[in-house]
Amino acid sequence: MSNERDNAIVKTSIIAILSNVLLVAFKMTIGFLSNSIAIILDAINNLSDAMSSIITIIGTKLANRKPDKKHPLGHGRIEYLTAVIISGIVLYAGITSLIESIKSIIEKTTPHYTNIMLVIIAVAVLVKIFLGRFVKKQGEKYNSDALVASGSDAMFDAVLSFSVLASAIIFKLTNISLESYVAVIISIFIIRAGIEMLKDTLDEILGRRADKELTLKIKKIVSSFEQVRGAYDLFIYNYGPNKDYASIHIEVPDTMTIAEYDVLVRQIEQEVYHKTGVILTGISAYSYNTKDDEVSQIRNKIHNIIFNHDFVIQMHGFYINKETKEMRFDAVMSFDIAADEGVNILMTDLKEAFPEYQFVITPDIDISE
Repeated sequence: MSNERDNAIVKTSIIAILSNVLLVAFKMTIGFLSNSIAIILDAINNLSDAMSSIITIIGTKLANRKPDKKHPLGHGRIEYLTAVIISGIVLYAGITSLIESIKSIIEKTTPHYTNIMLVIIAVAVLVKIFLGRFVKKQGEKYNSDALVASGSDAMFDAVLSFSVLASAIIFKLTNISLESYVAVIISIFIIRAGIEMLKDTLDEILGRRADKELTLKIKKIVSSFEQVRGAYDLFIYNYGPNKDYASIHIEVPDTMTIAEYDVLVRQIEQEVYHKTGVILTGISAYSYNTKDDEVSQIRNKIHNIIFNHDFVIQMHGFYINKETKEMRFDAVMSFDIAADEGVNILMTDLKEAFPEYQFVITPDIDISE
């Protein structure tokens, strides 16, 4: 699958490069012949697309290098850096276009169009639309942020080219030149697109909240095993497209032996990987009481006490040791309160209700659904 993905990204990028090089040649020629700043800037924008595709190929090749001692989990995250560079190119193209467009307004540049020029621009618009949709679709299919970014940029270029075409037609019919003003508006949209692409990629690098559908699916798979009462604290670590590692906590009965737990963990790991492609690198256990009916009554009371506070999202891993007079559980808290502050509030309420017990409350982050 990895080789298929890499080959598809490279082939798509080569198609984009060849298409953009041809568009650059045509638009540059028309731009200089017609004295149109908008068409010249459009050509430069296409040249930036070709450069983006070249960077995508380089990034894919580098990301596909085998793991080594220094990078034991591979080099997949290089693709995110590639997407950052492409976003930077889009931003640069947008800012440059904006500057040149404003200059053309001040200098009052007058273009000259022929009918054949308009036909070529119209064809360029169609080519960009088909190219943008194709590249973006391939990026979504093979989970490549770089291709998605390139495809989105190509669609914006199609809008830019169409705006140039529209302003050229208006000039031919009315002798009113709007191309510089149109170029300013489109430049602003390109800058905005570059900022959004950059933001999305930086979110991936920083570590965004795991996909809701994926996390719920993993927890459902894990909880489907008879011995598992619940699955919690799912952390997913991403090391590039299609390279996800994860850890999770599960609740199992306090009667389970280490040998039984070992068998269960291996079964869970295989099932999750088979159905989601995510590698579970660690499965930790919470034990729950099975020998005392009174425990469930106490647990319900504890549950009611802590959920009187809005900052508590979930409670799990609950266990009581009557001999040592100890209760322990994890509390998932919202980002509205500091963990230490939340624990202190809960501790005060619980000690008032159960003064004879000691409490061990572990605050958890609201990391996934």
